[in-house]
Amino acid sequence: MMPEDRSPRITQLQSELEAGNSEALAAFWREAEEQQTPLIEPAHDDDPTQRLVTFVWRGTAETRNVVLFARYTADSEIEGHRLERLLESDLWYKTYRLRSDLRSVYQFSPNDSLVPFKDVTDYRARIRGFQPDPLNARQLTSFKDEEDPDDFLQILSLLELPDAPAQPWIVQHDDVPAGKVKMWRFESAILNNERRVWVYTPPGYCVEHEPYALMVCFDGPAYIDLVPTPTIIDNLLHAGKIPPLVVVLPDSLNQETRNRELPCYAPHVDFLTQELLLWVREHYHVTSDPARTIVAGSSYGGLASAYAALQAPQVFGNVLSQSGSYWWGKDHPEDPMPEWLVQQFLTSERLPLRFYLEVGLFEPYEAMVLSNRHMRNVLQDKAYDLQYAEFAGGHDYACWRGSLANGLQFLLK
Repeated sequence: MMPEDRSPRITQLQSELEAGNSEALAAFWREAEEQQTPLIEPAHDDDPTQRLVTFVWRGTAETRNVVLFARYTADSEIEGHRLERLLESDLWYKTYRLRSDLRSVYQFSPNDSLVPFKDVTDYRARIRGFQPDPLNARQLTSFKDEEDPDDFLQILSLLELPDAPAQPWIVQHDDVPAGKVKMWRFESAILNNERRVWVYTPPGYCVEHEPYALMVCFDGPAYIDLVPTPTIIDNLLHAGKIPPLVVVLPDSLNQETRNRELPCYAPHVDFLTQELLLWVREHYHVTSDPARTIVAGSSYGGLASAYAALQAPQVFGNVLSQSGSYWWGKDHPEDPMPEWLVQQFLTSERLPLRFYLEVGLFEPYEAMVLSNRHMRNVLQDKAYDLQYAEFAGGHDYACWRGSLANGLQFLLK
């Protein structure tokens, strides 16, 4: 009996090879190159909501193992994502049964060290050898921070199954007027550091216009390159879906600084309200109305957004949180208080805030989904104006870049 998760195409190839068809393997690789990979086939039970997805890698005589790393899988589950070699051929493969609306990025690691990520001290060194799928032309290229000597360019392969939500707003069009992006350097006395800050102004920006709506979005480089925020806003404006707005995108400097400043760090909120936004309002014609001001981010950035609104509702009236890290526990490194920020909203008075929350169903940590659902429930019970969404994907800019437009349209309506 054919196993449920076995690719029919791989099974056919194996039968041909075992029957002595010496041309079958070459024909398979030609087919893979023409049709692109991974292989996508119907599920054996013909469930239209499922697909069999087979990742393939062409090995060499030196190939000892191949591991798939994808955003819909947990990094620690290395053994469960090792590809299998087909007979004695150069074909290594692994088949998954996946939801037909899944979107994810992935990479291969040939001759992987097999060291679990929980045992890794240098994350960048661990992933430096990861490679994109050479038979998949659909890619998402990460930015390389020229000011970080340890950073490096990553090319991620893109998997989009047939029912994955459309992402029409991320595509740049020649006939759509484009806003402008300017990079500044900003020194903070409160945080005792200096960072880059990018500011997007919409097409036709002028001081004669009424004060523009404002969004502060954390992890600036990621929300310019991986999430093409300027293009998304240009397209939404051109279609009349949102009013004009200015976007301020501060840098997070490095991982150590990000891990300190974004998770519910009061000095970071002071930096935003007492330094950055004062400077923004001196240089740009933007609103001071919290109802027209959004604070946004993903992961720790989503957590930081909700915390900033809790601490400064007179400044930030709207929260756009993408896979916010609401599992985070405050001030108890050995025995953390789980979901600290959720508890703060649970015990505080209802504030004049609106929320867009979303999370991926295949986040690498189950606590990510559960804590976002808990945050949703708390906000709903307190009658906050809220839109909540769950998508078929993981902790992934490939998903966030499509759904940012959903949050903007809800909060700016």
